[in-house]
Amino acid sequence: MKIPENGSLLRIFIGESDKINGKPLYEQIVLKARELNLAGATVLRGIMGFGLSSRLHSTKVLRLSEDLPIIVEIVDSEENISKLLPYLDEVVQEGLITIEKATILKYRHKS
Repeated sequence: MKIPENGSLLRIFIGESDKINGKPLYEQIVLKARELNLAGATVLRGIMGFGLSSRLHSTKVLRLSEDLPIIVEIVDSEENISKLLPYLDEVVQEGLITIEKATILKYRHKS
């Protein structure tokens, strides 16, 4: 797959406990991105964070949280990223979604 040199980075900040139809929201977002043939997606699990409510989520032993921060990152062309936005508008009930310009230096697959 070839991506133009000028692309977009989509970041979706949600909670680990966020669900859609009983399944993790981050998993459903990645599956939808795959269905739309986006270049790829990565899910990152944070060790600490807070959002709009200022409620602290942490992995510290004495403050075990079942709702750690999750970031889904997707890099692709602006056109392809825009295909996912209506779905995100529908399923992300609480969180933050950002898009920024990204310069793609290399995207290769070992044959």
